[in-house]
Amino acid sequence: MGKRRFTENGWSRDPWFRALCEAIRSCETYEEVALLLRDLGSLSELQAWSERLEVAKQLSQGLTYREVAKNTGASTTTVTRIAKTMENGTGAYKAYLQSRAQKELQKPESNDALRKYL
Repeated sequence: MGKRRFTENGWSRDPWFRALCEAIRSCETYEEVALLLRDLGSLSELQAWSERLEVAKQLSQGLTYREVAKNTGASTTTVTRIAKTMENGTGAYKAYLQSRAQKELQKPESNDALRKYL
């Protein structure tokens, strides 16, 4: 059997990918997720995934591509690719970032800080 390749139309239905999602979903704590990801990925892969999420966060805050590249160390090509994914992808970046923003607003200290501006 040759190397397994995901396709745009079938990647989410692939049994191996579904097993990966289930493994991540089974984690109950931050530490369990962190340890699983560490076993799954090299340090450079973990750094790249973390960088991509930070790029998405900064783009959602309205920073320019160049500002994001400077702040994160990501190439402008990577920043552009993530911006395109945020516009045309599955919507997961946006859903996560909106959920995260909602949680921040629900924190008492965030509400106190927010009241200063209201």
